[in-house]
Amino acid sequence: MAHPSQLGFQDAASPLMEELLHFHDHAMMFVFLISTFVLYVMVSMISTKLTDKITLDSQGIEIIWTVLPALILTFIALPSLRILYLMDEVNDSYLSIKVMGHQWYWSYEYPDYNNHCFDAYMTQTSDLVSGDFRLLEVDNRMVVPTESHVRMLVSSEDVLHSWAVPALGTKMDAVPGRLNQTTFTACRPGVYYGQCSEICGANHSFMPIVVEAIPLVNFELWSMQQNEAW
Repeated sequence: MAHPSQLGFQDAASPLMEELLHFHDHAMMFVFLISTFVLYVMVSMISTKLTDKITLDSQGIEIIWTVLPALILTFIALPSLRILYLMDEVNDSYLSIKVMGHQWYWSYEYPDYNNHCFDAYMTQTSDLVSGDFRLLEVDNRMVVPTESHVRMLVSSEDVLHSWAVPALGTKMDAVPGRLNQTTFTACRPGVYYGQCSEICGANHSFMPIVVEAIPLVNFELWSMQQNEAW
């Protein structure tokens, strides 16, 4: 989850988020270098007392400021395209989960486990226990196995929503009448928080997402318990 006054991204909990963090650092290197160079040129031009009224153009300078930006864009575009293809890649998944957005809660269905389904509402402040996070905790967490490929099928019952968990590097719009797909793999056990990222009405900020990643053995036991209780 995000912390107060946090400036950077959350710690990566999936291979895709690790790639996104690496690309962010890669792009920021170019941003800092370009910003420093532009600042140096501006300060030099403002502070100098030298003038040149004879030179009207310079072929060398024009070649440099045309070729250099093209090379910089190439070095940024190539890893960006690689990540785009990784995000769209769909492999054989161990588990599929269907997510439906509602005003204003999420519902989850496990088609591979006897169609087990439940709703996830935000936990009210008066019902929080010690250790729970206000406006982020829900009454029913979405449980997934670690180190397993999980496919999310995302849609909506009413208006546009967006299912997003930053630590897992996943964000997919929930569109009424349309079934969108995204995938992720949780590298380690933990609890990961997200929120609806599409303005969907008055209670848009009160439909959080909580993903609990547990080892595969524990997930199988959890699914058996849920089926028995259901």
